[in-house]
Amino acid sequence: MNSIGAMLPGSISKQWNVCGNPGCACKLANDPVKHGPYYQLSFSVKGRSSTMFIKMDELAEARRRIKRYKQFKELSFELVKAYVDLARVHGIQREG
Repeated sequence: MNSIGAMLPGSISKQWNVCGNPGCACKLANDPVKHGPYYQLSFSVKGRSSTMFIKMDELAEARRRIKRYKQFKELSFELVKAYVDLARVHGIQREG
């Protein structure tokens, strides 16, 4: 049996932050230096949106898992479409 491997839904965005320290370089009026980048995964599961931060050293693996999820969704769509096409041609018969 082939295994597709671990998956993650969603997409990754690069985030920058301004902190609460008034003397920080991120608060400079001219050419502020924001904190980051931070990488954030945004996704939905069962209709509920969520996010999680991805560490820099986990970024490549997270992207691989997102790619696997997209492949899984495409394969699932193709399988369901094939069953619908069969039902249209042969009717819906009980499996047995």
